[in-house]
Amino acid sequence: MKAGPTAWLLAGRWGALALLSLVFGTLLAALRLPAAPLLGPLGAAIVLAIRGGAVRIPRWTFLGAQGVVGVMIASYLSASIFHEMAASWPVFVAGTFSTLSAAALLGWLLTRSRLLPGTTAIWGSSPGAATVMTLMAESYGADMRLVAFMQYLRVACCAVIAAVVARVAGTPSAPLVVAQTLSWQGALLALVIALAGSALGTRLRVPAGGLLVPMGIGMAARFGAHLPIEQPHLLLVAAYALVGWGIGMRFTPDVLAYAGRVFPRVLGSILALIAVCGGFALVLARLAHVDLLTAYLATSPGGADSVSIIASTTKVDMPFVIAMQVARFFCVLVTGPALARFLSRRSSGGGQDGMWQKIHGKQPKG
Repeated sequence: MKAGPTAWLLAGRWGALALLSLVFGTLLAALRLPAAPLLGPLGAAIVLAIRGGAVRIPRWTFLGAQGVVGVMIASYLSASIFHEMAASWPVFVAGTFSTLSAAALLGWLLTRSRLLPGTTAIWGSSPGAATVMTLMAESYGADMRLVAFMQYLRVACCAVIAAVVARVAGTPSAPLVVAQTLSWQGALLALVIALAGSALGTRLRVPAGGLLVPMGIGMAARFGAHLPIEQPHLLLVAAYALVGWGIGMRFTPDVLAYAGRVFPRVLGSILALIAVCGGFALVLARLAHVDLLTAYLATSPGGADSVSIIASTTKVDMPFVIAMQVARFFCVLVTGPALARFLSRRSSGGGQDGMWQKIHGKQPKG
């Protein structure tokens, strides 16, 4: 039985999506931009979606990909990070609080401007892991597409500025190790936790449960049961691609035009946050007795995932950088929803914009 025109058209769209994702991802990787495996597919999906070539990403694959990302975060953590936090807790509390306070203030000001709907500006300004913040935002009334736009614009800005700071500081690069030796038991365990955890989180209706439940189970497996968790690079690349496609396919020409409209204000807010964090880095370098680049990466609002990639290719105090980023990441996970609701209530309606209402025909949640 021959496939009909619809099937051929769908196959063509999937082929175009895969090819364009590969091209975009390769170009971004050549520019050494962090999160290229996610940003390339995200850009490709947006291009096809706004040109009428959208495809439907099955919900179970999108949730499974979130689970893989959650397990990946758990696998990056080590006992030494928590020992580092405990040994210098006043420094970590001060560094975490200062960055979060600056981000919350700028997010609140954007919300007050009424350019972005609901709690979108607050989640988009949250300096946690960009992918996690984007996926969590939808569960708390924000628009995932605009949060992704804000988060990954900040990731790009932080990556470029961090590279410039490293070059100006004259810090030599460290080789990035990509070779991988995996045990099939550790890889299988990670996959089971990712898929079963994402399904459990969804069934229990945990906000962002597709990501947070596998992350929690992964941490329990590592630190409680001392089980190995390992993930093949190709699985991570596939998961990032699925997450990028799932977000990108939600874009429409109107949403993209809206993002372009708020771009100058969002970019100004991002640059202001980076500048403020740079000031915090100067203070942190003196208090913690670390070099300036280490302090800058530790306070950088680029997110734990992307900053870890930058730090791994630079001669800095890697445990200190990751410990500071992870401390802030967990703080955002715990306080983010309550903070978003609190700031949204203090912003006279959460920033409803006339153009946004015209696009959707109703008020967004939040």
